[in-house]
Amino acid sequence: EFRPRLVHRIDKGTSGCVLVAKTLECERVLRAAFDEGRVGKRYLALVEGEYPESEGWDIIDRPLAPDPRRTGRMQVSESGKPSRTRIEVAERFAGFTLLRCEPVTGRTHQIRVHLASEGFPLAVDPLYGHRDAMLLSELKRGYRPKPGAVERPLIDRLTLHAHTICFPDTGEGSNQSITVEAPLPKDYSRVCTQLSKVRPPKS
Repeated sequence: EFRPRLVHRIDKGTSGCVLVAKTLECERVLRAAFDEGRVGKRYLALVEGEYPESEGWDIIDRPLAPDPRRTGRMQVSESGKPSRTRIEVAERFAGFTLLRCEPVTGRTHQIRVHLASEGFPLAVDPLYGHRDAMLLSELKRGYRPKPGAVERPLIDRLTLHAHTICFPDTGEGSNQSITVEAPLPKDYSRVCTQLSKVRPPKS
């Protein structure tokens, strides 16, 4: 019987790549590759704020642990597990930044918590940020929806996209790796397009 097996997870509301094994043996090989750090993941994160200029990749190195005050939430804690995320600017806008993020470790909500701890929460993240949706009226000065019309959000989920994943080829005797890329979905692409139009980077 064919039973696809989910090898890892992404947060609810996150779009992009998810790795699924078609056989039990393939699942074992891929889980071992995750445990050994041989799987690379890259995310695109649209965040609030203008991330500072830097050369190359920055590293956020802060331990994470469950938040005892709120079930399902994580927090930076010295008693937590070591957690590291690599960060690089992909595109700049006035008041927002599109970042490339590579989780070196794989903690729950790692990218979201690390970015928020640096003062750059996801543009849409009701748990660690300030919005549950993004509206054009927030971004475009003087914009008003048509009379009687309800404004639809540009995006109403996490502004986090699992863009690429690189993993070992599970074929017998293969030493190659496979890289898969997920294009931006329409809502994510739409908000980035609007930002480039109405919130170009400050000169």
